Amino acid sequence: MFRPGVAVQAPQANNHDREVCQVVIIFQDRRQAGRAVAQILRDELHEALDPLNAIVLGLPRGGVPVAFEVARELQLPLDIFIVRKLGVPGQEELAMGAVASGGLVVVQNEVIGAHSIREETLDAIIAREQLEIERREIAYRRGRPPVSLAGRIAILVDDGLATGSSMKAAARSLRPIARHVIVAVPVAAVSTREDLRPEVDNIICVETPDPFHAVGEFYRNFDQTSDDQVRALLAHAWRISG
Repeated sequence: MFRPGVAVQAPQANNHDREVCQVVIIFQDRRQAGRAVAQILRDELHEALDPLNAIVLGLPRGGVPVAFEVARELQLPLDIFIVRKLGVPGQEELAMGAVASGGLVVVQNEVIGAHSIREETLDAIIAREQLEIERREIAYRRGRPPVSLAGRIAILVDDGLATGSSMKAAARSLRPIARHVIVAVPVAAVSTREDLRPEVDNIICVETPDPFHAVGEFYRNFDQTSDDQVRALLAHAWRISG
């Protein structure tokens, strides 16, 4: 299997209660991870990867550097599909759902119940994140209209999948439009990958480590991607594709 970064050892108990070591891959950064994703896509789907039929969609912000490398390696057009996580108040990194471009909302009822989230609180967070989606559409596109996805293979790319709420919202939004929806990520929790399978036509993961705590632990450099970086990568990709 492709080994893109530095291997570390994670202890895991065997049947004799001894500790053995399982090799887990650490990606150097998102762009290296994108090249790893591209390699697997090329190996598994090469006949379907026609620029007229397929398009790579990065989920801003962190998914865009990954998607940029996927699109460049496979010589496919790049665009974005904006999804915003709905974070638990006071624990914003914990997703209780997501809202996607176009307004589709996916919620994690077990998280909402566990944290006693009131309906009016959830509604306020959804409204706030919908405004942020609108802001980002304007900021990133700078007047460029979204690429038509009708009848095309949409390859949704992010830097990893923890709960999968954002990716699920994106996939459900695209199913009525795209001919096929493929999710492609460097790393995912096994349970999240399996939960997403019924939502898409194919799901590609370079690695599915177990245990899985957070996407960032599998990257050596997991610095936040800025709006300026997203704009620069999109501008470069759009310049190349015309």
